[in-house]
Amino acid sequence: MLTYLGGLSDQVSFFNVFRYITFRTGAATMTALLFVFLFGPGIIQLLRLRQGKGQPIRQDGPQTHFKKAGTPTMGGLMIMSGLIVSGLLWADLSSPYVWSVMLVTIGFGAIGFYDDYLKVTRASHRGFSGKARLGIEFVIAGIAVFIMMRAGDPALSTSLTLPFLKNVLIDFGIFFIAFGAFVIVGAGNAVNLTDGLDGLAIVPVMIAGASFGLIAYVSGNAVFADYLQIHFVRGTGELSVICGALLGAGLGFLWFNAPPAAIFMGDTGSLALGGLIGTIAVATKHEIVLAIIGGIFVAEALSVIIQVASFKLTGKRVFRMAPIHHHFEQLGWTEPQVVIRFWIIAVVLALVGLSSLKLR
Repeated sequence: MLTYLGGLSDQVSFFNVFRYITFRTGAATMTALLFVFLFGPGIIQLLRLRQGKGQPIRQDGPQTHFKKAGTPTMGGLMIMSGLIVSGLLWADLSSPYVWSVMLVTIGFGAIGFYDDYLKVTRASHRGFSGKARLGIEFVIAGIAVFIMMRAGDPALSTSLTLPFLKNVLIDFGIFFIAFGAFVIVGAGNAVNLTDGLDGLAIVPVMIAGASFGLIAYVSGNAVFADYLQIHFVRGTGELSVICGALLGAGLGFLWFNAPPAAIFMGDTGSLALGGLIGTIAVATKHEIVLAIIGGIFVAEALSVIIQVASFKLTGKRVFRMAPIHHHFEQLGWTEPQVVIRFWIIAVVLALVGLSSLKLR
């Protein structure tokens, strides 16, 4: 919204700063952070009053989690509100990429909110029907991918690029809608599975968000894209502003989510943030790099798939408990040990993923 002030730079030279993505990204970070700091306590108090007993705790989960009973959920509302307000203020609203990301973020957030609502009102960890939820997610993601395909270069918008290989493209044609939707839905649900310990999901999300903020900036800049020999995707630089807003909102949320958490993110936040990162990965043509940078999320999702498949086929479990962060808890790791070690792994994976920008 404030980008329109850049058009007045001929009259007021100061307004020229609103043209720069770097300035608006920093401003979006600070705006979202301040928004969550200012309104976060009120949102937590309101959710605590509305929810009563808070988020239900899994009866088959680690015994240490029962002390968290009564903690309110739906903390994703704090993140989403700060992110959306900041994004609308500082991003270029004429960009179809911005609106595609907003569509997925709000749509997935609404699905997560309904899921959290059912869990709280039913006092059960079972929420929205899995099949129905996935179906709606695929529809939302498919629409977003279609919009981005129409906005991009026809020669590139339906293709998959490979990291470390600069001239290799795999063209999916119209089927790229299904592939892109799969990436977005997969990212949303992988982050959702990761959100099980205080601070476990939000920091890797911020690390991935910061990484894709850089990727979006260089992918949307013809000079930097040519220097790094990556594919130039016109207009994706604006997504750096959204990533900045994500980083600020995430930092604000972490202040309240730090152990012992005053509020949980819930499906409201995890689905929305995972979908957001997945959409940016599709927009910037770095879907495979997402699997590297978001390796923590991939491992969490695979652990659940492997556990379920193994039990159904053999009657035996591979892990003591899934998702995999619970497996390490059962091995004797304390919650802070699991969380901080996963953060370290997330940083390492982000560095590996970002190295693909130059190693081609």
